Amino acid sequence: MLEQLIDQLFEKNPESYDHRDMETFQEFKAALNSGKARAAEPAPETALGWKVNPWVKRGILAGFRIGKTVDMSPENSRFSFFDKSTYPLRDFSLASSVRIVPGGSSVRDGCFVGISVTCMPPMYINVGAFVDDGTMIDSHALVGSCAQVGKSCHISAAAQIGGVLEPVGAVPVIIEDGVLVGGNCGVYEGTIVKKGAVLGSGTILTRSTPVYDIVHETIHRADGDTPLVIPEGAVVVAGSRPITKGIGKEWNLSLYTPVIVKYRDEKTAGRIQLEDLLR
Repeated sequence: MLEQLIDQLFEKNPESYDHRDMETFQEFKAALNSGKARAAEPAPETALGWKVNPWVKRGILAGFRIGKTVDMSPENSRFSFFDKSTYPLRDFSLASSVRIVPGGSSVRDGCFVGISVTCMPPMYINVGAFVDDGTMIDSHALVGSCAQVGKSCHISAAAQIGGVLEPVGAVPVIIEDGVLVGGNCGVYEGTIVKKGAVLGSGTILTRSTPVYDIVHETIHRADGDTPLVIPEGAVVVAGSRPITKGIGKEWNLSLYTPVIVKYRDEKTAGRIQLEDLLR
């Protein structure tokens, strides 16, 4: 029922929005906050293991249309903020069981943040995102709009988990359970990082960058509507490959490429178990 109402709201002329449309949107935003509505959800029966819900993105976009730009500046503050009235900061309480360390973090209304999530300042979680239980979002990290982050992940300092609202049918960035995203990493354009993978510091993953798996002697890349998928338990580091012809070869230039150097084992797990002590 809510999906049908959101589709009707999305198709409606913004000039004709009324109080009933706002009530529909507020119901939708509550579903985002509770995790009942997700831009993508696990679907083991599919090839990727995930199902995209375009109607959720349509609802978020409708929220921008229905809202008005208002002054959101804190009272008696020297800082000024102006944004859509439909997307203020999300309200939390002690009962939310979310650890938000003082220091300037922001979580936009309309996203799910699970219990025992730790937010280190300053980090940002955008509308439509889903951050599951026990995950840590470290300092200067971004979880973009509609990005899906699983349980017990660590999104390290300055890591960027890209967001996407349009096209509405596009797969958002998905970080599955137990993934470690190292500092200064970037995961963009609908990339899926499967369970237990480790991204070494500085690794950048996009649709246009192939990933070389030297363990299995294969190359992972996006193809058409299929996004780049990092296999379960893969340990990915930033690498390079030489240009083999033309002036690039003469100048001894190399191109950036991510490389899977191993798959997660007990030794790898031992190196990152310290994160559990910080939660």
